[in-house]
Amino acid sequence: MGRAKLPRKSTNIDMTAMCDVAFLLLSFFILATKFKPPEALSVVTPSSVQTKTAPEKDVVLVTIDKDGKVYLSVSDANVSEKKQMLEAINTSKNIGLSDAEKANFVNIPNAYIGAPFSQLKSYLDKNPADLAHVVKPGIPAVDSTNNEMIDWFKAAQDAFQGKKMNILVKGDDASKYPSLQGVIIALKKNDLMKFQVVTSPVPVPIGTDLYNFQQQSNTKAVE
Repeated sequence: MGRAKLPRKSTNIDMTAMCDVAFLLLSFFILATKFKPPEALSVVTPSSVQTKTAPEKDVVLVTIDKDGKVYLSVSDANVSEKKQMLEAINTSKNIGLSDAEKANFVNIPNAYIGAPFSQLKSYLDKNPADLAHVVKPGIPAVDSTNNEMIDWFKAAQDAFQGKKMNILVKGDDASKYPSLQGVIIALKKNDLMKFQVVTSPVPVPIGTDLYNFQQQSNTKAVE
């Protein structure tokens, strides 16, 4: 007697639960992700062949715009260092900053100093929303008799004492050399002999010695 054949049925998998889990995870990552805030000061950096990335912590950033104006900022993770720097300048220069004015530099993301000591109080007195639109004269650094970057680097050096301070210089490709020279002089005055220049990375030009060296290194690694 032959065995009765059972009819074949197509396999049906309910994906409703899987879709729910996928959308929940997607919603979680979107809500939990902290996006990088836009740059408060935009400059067009020169291009260079470079594989090393700039550090993001313990950073003192000097920015030079296309007009040669010099600005100073500290990484947002170093709140205590930012506070110490501003307190030191406020005391040594007798500026008389209020707590609210100090907070405008310490607590606002991407905040930077872009004014001489004589205008610092009125500069930080602005509403945080309006501060980004204020025309900034920059920190005096070109005149050797009035290079205020010397005092800022001294304050930064004291604030980062015991830590490795990463000094970055980010200059616009159209900026003039005297501004950079003033920054370098201020660094030397504080015995700060090492700093990194921020550039826009580009691929190694084909046919150059560096390109050929990398090709040979990759070939040996494969073998």
